[in-house]
Amino acid sequence: MDKRTFLRTGLCGTACTLLTPGRVLASSSEKPWKWSREAMYQVETPRGIRCQICPNECTLKEGELSDCHNRKVYQGKLYTIAYGNPCAVHLDPIEKKPLYHFYPGSDAFSIATAGCNLACLNCQNWTISQSSPEETQNYDLMPDKVVAQALKYHCSSIAYTYSEPITYYEYVYDTGKMARDAGLRNVLVSAGYIYEEPLIRLAEYIDAANIDLKSMDDSIYLKLNAGKLEPILNTLKILRDEGVWLEITNLVVPSWTDDLEMIRRMCNWLAKNGFEETPLHFSRFHPQYKLQRLPPTPVKTLEAAHAIALEEGLKFVYIGNVPGNDASNTLCPNCGETVIERSGYQITKMEIRNGTCTHCNAPVPGRWE
Repeated sequence: MDKRTFLRTGLCGTACTLLTPGRVLASSSEKPWKWSREAMYQVETPRGIRCQICPNECTLKEGELSDCHNRKVYQGKLYTIAYGNPCAVHLDPIEKKPLYHFYPGSDAFSIATAGCNLACLNCQNWTISQSSPEETQNYDLMPDKVVAQALKYHCSSIAYTYSEPITYYEYVYDTGKMARDAGLRNVLVSAGYIYEEPLIRLAEYIDAANIDLKSMDDSIYLKLNAGKLEPILNTLKILRDEGVWLEITNLVVPSWTDDLEMIRRMCNWLAKNGFEETPLHFSRFHPQYKLQRLPPTPVKTLEAAHAIALEEGLKFVYIGNVPGNDASNTLCPNCGETVIERSGYQITKMEIRNGTCTHCNAPVPGRWE
């Protein structure tokens, strides 16, 4: 199978013969030794073993499954059962993550296991995010094999994506260390729902991240996503301070996150907190999962959000999921010339050399070849 076919089918495609999927089974009385690893952040309490990776703080008794669907207690210790058993493996253009200022035109070897520590009503990957590795068709792909496959297909990075990589934290951490040693970059595509200590530890091996800032309202985070806003804002600050290249996505969901005043508050907060040069992607909602009765986001709403972000001082603002929209291009913040032109996920014009605009020599923030 050549690279073009692999890009089309991925390792989950029926035409693919690179890997043979298997079934990962676990129960409260049986530890799945091959596909498990002791959790890195846990503490014993009188009520059970508490996971300390994210604000859900699941406290579990023997055999119980965490909110993220992939952590269990076995003989008094917490284990992840999402380790070396991804249910989705593909080659993706880095622009799909979306990352627009991080080695444009490069390929990312993308993996995901089942599970998520949020429960978004609009999730586009709900069939895996709201499942456990016990329920999905998985692949035998330990960290060393992930790195080997990424190198085999000449990818410049490994992306932890599709579901929520925070929930398969140990798998990301171990793979990330091996990838760094092999000269590969690591990309985190996440909702950012994680505590400070594990995030700082992980950030040592993360080169770029796209964080989904779902809204600027705590009640919406609770009702739409089953989470809280403040941990995500902290994640943005930590990743920036740790030197990780950061981009932000805001999915504009009709009747939920399309309030333009709330969008202005979000953009104002970003500008005032040092994210004015951080690319912001407004993404169009399409009916998914439990919000199938809602309409797609009107393009005019996305264009209004785009205008507001620029008014509030953000320098790189994009519109996603709208083919042919000019707001997918990158403009030089100094002279206004188009320095990267995109058609879907393809780069059709690149006028950045050594990190500067070829028209005026002004620096363009990002990670460039």
